[in-house]
Amino acid sequence: MNKSELFRELFNRYGAVTRARGCFLYTKKGVRVTDLYQEAGRAILGWEGGSAFTLLKNVISRGQTGSFICEDLPSYRLQKAVSELFSSDRKLIYFSSQKDALQTGLALFPEGCSIYRPWNSQNEKINLASIPALILAPPLPWAESNFILALDARKLEENPDALLLVRGAITLPFSLETAYTRSIYNLIKALQERQEKDWFIYDTVLTKYWDRQGPYLYPKVLQDKYKDFVLHCLDCGLVISPDYNQPSIVPFGADPGVFTKLKNSPFEY
Repeated sequence: MNKSELFRELFNRYGAVTRARGCFLYTKKGVRVTDLYQEAGRAILGWEGGSAFTLLKNVISRGQTGSFICEDLPSYRLQKAVSELFSSDRKLIYFSSQKDALQTGLALFPEGCSIYRPWNSQNEKINLASIPALILAPPLPWAESNFILALDARKLEENPDALLLVRGAITLPFSLETAYTRSIYNLIKALQERQEKDWFIYDTVLTKYWDRQGPYLYPKVLQDKYKDFVLHCLDCGLVISPDYNQPSIVPFGADPGVFTKLKNSPFEY
């Protein structure tokens, strides 16, 4: 099942989404649906986007939406934010697909390229600063698929010609770059605030169907029954990841009661 099919099924059941806030989607039929897909993690900090969208709106209002250079040191602020997140000096390259970012990262640093997920338990065991290539999907609730490849700047200095291998890179508009910068600082703050206690409170229902690692939910349901499970969850007012290999996400701040329908109407697998 893909994302388009998921949202078509959501529309067929509950109508168009008229508002999104936190981990909830509000529909035209007056239904509040709990979102565990969260745009594959881009909405993990909440759908409203907070200060990141405020900055985006301000920059757009100034007409800084073209291909022209909008600040003296292009991408410097975004680079600084990503470097702080990964505790190491980073050079950034942008891509429109995760596949292109991964291929480039492996071409430049075959010994170390990883996809970063916040609150991933593996991060606690690994020094992120030691990984020369990290791929980040900015935590901004935006449907466009942009990915940041964050490269170890010091290792690049040892082989400056390595960047000649880059293919398929894109340029971000300044307005979106500004919003990404703020979203990453918001993530850094959230990483210090959200803890295990914020996720395990839902385990009594969720661990029947998923293995939980931090906020990420990996299905126990067999793959050949997963589409039926996605649709069953929709009927219970829950939007989960349509991709078996893409984890769903615990809805931060939701009342445990949002899982009552799933608890009372179990899925047999």
